[in-house]
Amino acid sequence: MNFITNKNLHRRTVLKGIGATIALPFLDAMMPARALAQTKKIRLVAMEMVHGAAGATAFGIQKNLWAPAATGSAFDLSPTALAPLEPWRDYVTIVSNSDVRNAEAFLPPEIGGDHFRSASVFLTQSHPKQTQGSDLKVGTSLDQLFAQKFGQETPMPSMQLCVENVDQAGGCFYGYSCAYTDSISWKNEEEPLPMIRDPRAVFDQLFGIGATPEARAARRRRDRSILDWVTESSSQLKQQLGAADQARLADYLEDVREIERRIQKVEAQNQSGEPRTLPGAPVGVPDSYDEHVKLMFDMQVVAFASDVTRVTAFKLSRDVSNRVYPETGVNTGFHIASHHGDREDRILDLAKINKYHVSLVPYFLKKLKETPDGDSNLLENSLILYGSPMGNSNVHNHKRCPLFFAGHAGGALKGNLHIKAADGTPMANAMLGALRLAGLDLPSFGDSSAVMDLNKAPESTVA
Repeated sequence: MNFITNKNLHRRTVLKGIGATIALPFLDAMMPARALAQTKKIRLVAMEMVHGAAGATAFGIQKNLWAPAATGSAFDLSPTALAPLEPWRDYVTIVSNSDVRNAEAFLPPEIGGDHFRSASVFLTQSHPKQTQGSDLKVGTSLDQLFAQKFGQETPMPSMQLCVENVDQAGGCFYGYSCAYTDSISWKNEEEPLPMIRDPRAVFDQLFGIGATPEARAARRRRDRSILDWVTESSSQLKQQLGAADQARLADYLEDVREIERRIQKVEAQNQSGEPRTLPGAPVGVPDSYDEHVKLMFDMQVVAFASDVTRVTAFKLSRDVSNRVYPETGVNTGFHIASHHGDREDRILDLAKINKYHVSLVPYFLKKLKETPDGDSNLLENSLILYGSPMGNSNVHNHKRCPLFFAGHAGGALKGNLHIKAADGTPMANAMLGALRLAGLDLPSFGDSSAVMDLNKAPESTVA
């Protein structure tokens, strides 16, 4: 039990019970810690979507299927896959026309292996060594560079999440280890970090539930909420809080309970004996892509609110995935749709899939904005990156790759801006600019050739 005896709460005060620990959000009772927190603590989220974008094709550029026509701040998102971001444009910085050269084949044996090296390139902007053995080599990823400096102050320096199946075992295709395909997060140039797919595993990790899988399973069999295990600790804490803190704590705990309810509902459905869309998936994984992504978003929000971590990498799909997204009205699998043969009708189908994927991001942005963080909110203090290391997936090229940033990074990123890079500009330039804004004074990153100014509004032009 964690008795509270001081007038002010320590920032790392937790609610504790047998086999469960819940970190707390910022409260007014943590005033000394909160005063220190006025030096903004930036949260970094790096999200990868595979298979590029319809807007990277000649037809897609003509129709503005990804990037808007105008640069600067007076751009129109309505024709683009980014249209769902319109209500959030003040928080959005679009970087178009940048390339990921290190995902290209450098040597003849690498030709054709784009899908199996691209994920490892995205956040490292480095070229991977072609191997199916354990002698992996690529580079340290953007999220881990950030975690090395800012993640050591939190219980979890970083989290790595995914939606599609990953195994990180053995060789995949074209001479590449599956480790290159399965992870976007690299601790160093030789060590990929495993991505967690199961929302139940993430929940248990966040809230310290049970020391062993058996203990966690036994707790779930008792059909009790995690909040039942910390009732006494919670009651003691509430007696020492003012009305505003009690309300904030109640909202936070209700968020935790609601996430748990949803996971329990998924598990009950998947154990009901009804046929599953994803028969091989863990019992905690929803068959619904939409539901799965939103659960992962919600757990990132509570992790940021309680300062359990400040860094997440989120892999939203897996190369060559043929998942079908019924919500789009497109019945073709994702990978097949990405090989559209330059047919305009099929490019438009891929654009619908791109737009659907982007449409889930505002849910995350809204949750972040609604979550207090000191005197501000989490969206103001976050730097979110969304993109792909592939451009026109039909020909496996890595030019004109999709990329946007969201959040204000503690005031360092202005938003409401479209920057069209000059032809041949490395995506690493934009990533280096983002890292600089987040407080990492790096001389270079990946194959960067310059630091991109993500707040510089070019003269408004129409492509």
